[in-house]
Amino acid sequence: MPNAAKLACLEKGARTKVGATYPPLEAVTRPTVDTAAAAYYLNRKPQTLRCWAVYQDGAVNPIRISGRLAWKVADLRRVLGVPA
Repeated sequence: MPNAAKLACLEKGARTKVGATYPPLEAVTRPTVDTAAAAYYLNRKPQTLRCWAVYQDGAVNPIRISGRLAWKVADLRRVLGVPA
């Protein structure tokens, strides 16, 4: 895909859940988190993570569960250097 299309995808704004609060990544016990939570931990917009999923070129890659994106907590910890 041309770079212009990829940039357009990354520049699209997406709203995060208003008023959502997330526990520290060290305290998360679930194996996966949704896109909004992963975006919060990675300090990115959710749309950026969706683009990573489409192009498979991001810092972490999601798994798909019933057509929805799920981000492995272990991968997030690895990328961020957070102990397990």
